[in-house]
Amino acid sequence: MSLFTSLPFLLLIVVTASWADTETENCENIQKTCPVIACGPPGINGFPGKDGRDGAKGEKGEPGQGLRGLQGPPGKMGPQGTPGIPGIPGPIGQKGDPGENMDDYISLATSERATLRSELNQIRNWLIFSLGKRVGKKVFFTNGKKMPFNEVKTLCARFQGHVATPMNAEENRAVKNLVTAEAFLGITDQETEGQFVDLTGRRVTYQNWNDGEPNNASPGEHCVTLLSDGTWNDIACSASFLAVCEFSI
Repeated sequence: MSLFTSLPFLLLIVVTASWADTETENCENIQKTCPVIACGPPGINGFPGKDGRDGAKGEKGEPGQGLRGLQGPPGKMGPQGTPGIPGIPGPIGQKGDPGENMDDYISLATSERATLRSELNQIRNWLIFSLGKRVGKKVFFTNGKKMPFNEVKTLCARFQGHVATPMNAEENRAVKNLVTAEAFLGITDQETEGQFVDLTGRRVTYQNWNDGEPNNASPGEHCVTLLSDGTWNDIACSASFLAVCEFSI
């Protein structure tokens, strides 16, 4: 073998030996610092790791330049709050004008009342003269209508009166002169047959019965009527006769 022919082969041996010595030295250095990891060629890339934790919140940015949206509807009214502390009292107002004397009003009212009473008495006298009959402290009136006894009681009570009840001959005569037909009197024996009382339950002491009366001729004659001659007759309360009322004055 010639020298030129063997020269490339010798260079290859030198390069190979030099690379081996370098690799051996690198491995020894690595084993000194990381004895667990064996030296070798680089491995294949692994899978991506898990996402890291969220970072700190950044500062508020500047408002955008777009159009502002419409304002939404108002929310529900909240509960009423506790009352506040009372305010400071306001200043005292100016003194008012003096009032009028009450004695003048009382005197005027008394005078007007006396005038009104006089007018009412005059009207009452006109009514008595034209429509009624007065005896003592009683006045008798009639509406000229015939009705059952219970309706007569209701009519008189409506005007704060009572069915006419003569307590003496003078009152009986006044009722007789007032009516032109048979009229009911405020006398009955509905509670006890034969015992005639007024509508308050008091037994009547004055009586002016017609001959043979009261006879209770038909069952249920518990009411009393004034006949045209002024005498009395017992009669059924369901029959209809003139209504006569009496009022106290």
